[in-house]
Amino acid sequence: MAGEVLSQEEVENLLNIMSMSEKKDAKPAVTTGGKTAPAAPGIGALGRSASPAISSGSTWSHHEKIGPVNFKSPERVNREQMKTLQTMHEGFGRKFAAGLSAMLRTVIDVKLTSVDQLAYSEFIFGLDNPTCFNLLRAEPLEGNLILDINPSIIYPMIDRLLGGGREGTLVTRRPLTDIEQRLVLRITKLFLKELKHAWENVLELDFEVIQTESNPQLIQIVPPNEVVVLLCFEVALTEVRGTINLCIPYNSFERIAGKLNTNAWTTYNKKQATPQSIKKISKSIRNVHVPLKVKLADAKIKMHELLQLRVGDIICTQKNVNTPLLVSVKGIPKYWGRPGTYKGYTAIQIDETIDDPTDIIAQE
Repeated sequence: MAGEVLSQEEVENLLNIMSMSEKKDAKPAVTTGGKTAPAAPGIGALGRSASPAISSGSTWSHHEKIGPVNFKSPERVNREQMKTLQTMHEGFGRKFAAGLSAMLRTVIDVKLTSVDQLAYSEFIFGLDNPTCFNLLRAEPLEGNLILDINPSIIYPMIDRLLGGGREGTLVTRRPLTDIEQRLVLRITKLFLKELKHAWENVLELDFEVIQTESNPQLIQIVPPNEVVVLLCFEVALTEVRGTINLCIPYNSFERIAGKLNTNAWTTYNKKQATPQSIKKISKSIRNVHVPLKVKLADAKIKMHELLQLRVGDIICTQKNVNTPLLVSVKGIPKYWGRPGTYKGYTAIQIDETIDDPTDIIAQE
């Protein structure tokens, strides 16, 4: 029997025999060396068939814990691999949120909420209908992947792309139009671009959207009982929340599953800076506008004095005219300077750089 696997019918027959034996009032006796001892409860016919000979010195333990086994949903991905997938896609979520925020010109929060393995049928019947259901190809992985974007978040993002989004968007339950599918493709391509970066330390993948459907039950990429890994992301857009699901069948990455462990995998996007990357980042941020503020002075007056202020009134401060002024960049103290004019414009001349702004902030 070594190496043999019981069929589903044989497993059910064994379970039925155990169930029938437990219902019997009379428990059979086992003869051990001339003495009669009651058989262990719950063993019955199964115990006799599995152990036809029992030595006189053997004893049955009644305190061993027996756990249930779910034959419908076996765990084919071990804990270490699941942990690796979770860590990889947590970093991916932060990168995707940054890119999506730039695209939609608003703050977007993307958080990985769960990484589970389940049957493909459970995943499909748990989706909304209609939905934004994308069939993906990821070379060189075998088979196809699925990217599902919930209608509760996809319609607000479309509205934002079209210039709206300042007011609440009514989520409609209908398939996407052709124009809306073109807009959603921009979001999908951004998702796949960041997903490629997340996987590059494991395997170089080339993603492609090959089909988009509104009814998830029309596409079956694997048998219903096949195990898939489901990564669920929660997307928050202002007050609206929705989910994005990435479904990866186990047979797609089964051959490279050995790479998904802590010994062969390094943390996502933690690489040493190169001169090329430094130059590229410097070029991209060179023309970024940042707010710069100069604090002239501050003073305290009473409320009745404030109410009596008129045009032309002078407010005296305790600051000397020759005292350097504090220059802040995005609220962080950076320089000391002197006020003046330049070509008819009000200007500030930088005299000194502040190396440690913490002392200035503490005084403020």
